[in-house]
Amino acid sequence: MSGSRKACCFLSTFHGTYHHLVCEEIFPYYSKQKHEAQCIFRPYSCPHPGRIAQSTGDIPNLLAHLRENHKVDLQTGCTFNHRYVKQDPCSVDNVSWTLTLFNCFGHYFCLHFEAFRLGTEPVYMAFLRFMGEESDARKFGYCLEVGGDGRKLIWQGVPRSIRTHHRSIRDSHDGLIVQRSLALAFSGGDRKELKLRVTGRIWKEL
Repeated sequence: MSGSRKACCFLSTFHGTYHHLVCEEIFPYYSKQKHEAQCIFRPYSCPHPGRIAQSTGDIPNLLAHLRENHKVDLQTGCTFNHRYVKQDPCSVDNVSWTLTLFNCFGHYFCLHFEAFRLGTEPVYMAFLRFMGEESDARKFGYCLEVGGDGRKLIWQGVPRSIRTHHRSIRDSHDGLIVQRSLALAFSGGDRKELKLRVTGRIWKEL
């Protein structure tokens, strides 16, 4: 037996940290940490985009946490029609406005609507996240639409996994972005109050 082969025989192996969550993999000590950073059985972090949430868990636990602790609304169906209203649309801060949950095709999705500044320009952004792994998220598609006064903006994309932080999605502009001036035009009236209607649909890719 060669020296290198002997060395391999004496390497310690370990179950991953998430063995109790059904991960059956066994690794040498030097690759255990790398695996745990990517293990699909590792807990999910709370997807609520407000103040930093410390809660982690599986999808059922996070659903209960979002509904009980964050009072997030859960809707059933693959189409939606939301109206976002703000009396003082000029007060745009780097904060999330709303999060809505959807039960669709036996999975759960998070619809985000956020207000922030893109450079010096105040904008609103809507995007969808999938409560599960990125590989499963790519099995779905979605579209978002806003409009008014004979004009329309449409975004079509793929939901991102909640493994990806909402700020990363926002910073990569992976969603429907509407400038404040256009959002107020879509709102109608005297353009002093935001009344933006966002419609959308989720579908399963074939």
